[in-house]
Amino acid sequence: MYTTTVLNRARAKLLRQNEENEANYQAHLARAYAQLPRLREIDRSLRGTLAKLTEATFRNNGDPSAEISRLREENLRLQSERRQLVTEYLPAGYLDDSPSCPHCGGSGYVGSRMCECLQRLCCQEQQRELTALLPTGRESFENFSLELYPERFCPEYGTSARTLMQKNLSFCRKYAQEFRPGAASLLFSGATGLGKTFLSACIARYVTQSGHGVVYATAGKLFADFEAVKFERADPELLQDYRGCELLIIDDLGTEMTTQFVTAALYDVVNSRILEQKSTIISTNLNENDLEARYGGQIASRLIGCYRVVYFLGDDIRRKKR
Repeated sequence: MYTTTVLNRARAKLLRQNEENEANYQAHLARAYAQLPRLREIDRSLRGTLAKLTEATFRNNGDPSAEISRLREENLRLQSERRQLVTEYLPAGYLDDSPSCPHCGGSGYVGSRMCECLQRLCCQEQQRELTALLPTGRESFENFSLELYPERFCPEYGTSARTLMQKNLSFCRKYAQEFRPGAASLLFSGATGLGKTFLSACIARYVTQSGHGVVYATAGKLFADFEAVKFERADPELLQDYRGCELLIIDDLGTEMTTQFVTAALYDVVNSRILEQKSTIISTNLNENDLEARYGGQIASRLIGCYRVVYFLGDDIRRKKR
């Protein structure tokens, strides 16, 4: 399921493609008529014979079969002459007026099912939107550098930061590769600058390229959208994107100014997506106690109990890079 914004942009792009195809065909046809006046005469005659054929078919008085037979023969002769002209004097495919997609005829749907052509455009639009939102534009599993994590042993976790992050990288890569609607929800927890945003963005890119509907937003953007809908500054349909997408990624939970409204909005998103078995990834600098203190027991219980917690360990990567 794609967001309303992505779907509308993809449909508009498909419509433009259809209009461009039709415009190109009409331009080619006009040039062909200018080069081959006989082609225009044939097309005019074909339209006329089709009208006569229809009239003869539904004629009530007398037997129209002889007239229908004559008109069909005339139609076939004209079509043969047209093909010969086009083949002899025009480049191959010059007057091809086939639709932009042979499966759906350019409508974007085969019956009630979205056609692969519209799915492809949705995927492109979603990737474009995602690229504009993500921090660096370089988010991919291949660019995740384990060398930035120390190898020293951490007694609290019983391992080193590098070993833990190697496991996290492998897990996140597998999660993205095997993603299906209803996959487990994840809570990325750890101090600032440890790669939580980067890995969630890697998942977002991969899952998007696989053709799934992904919404990526910072916690601040999500709560601002809820507030805009509440005060009628935005279409309520906007919130359906957060509730209904196949994968929702909320980045930096806990950096926003927390109010009763924010807590209620977060509960709405978290609870509705759990009930509908929708996949969610939340990254936060808050630990389990902080989550309960800030958002209350109901939300903390759902996040800790219904999400798989992925702990991040190490030194602030942003400072290291500087």
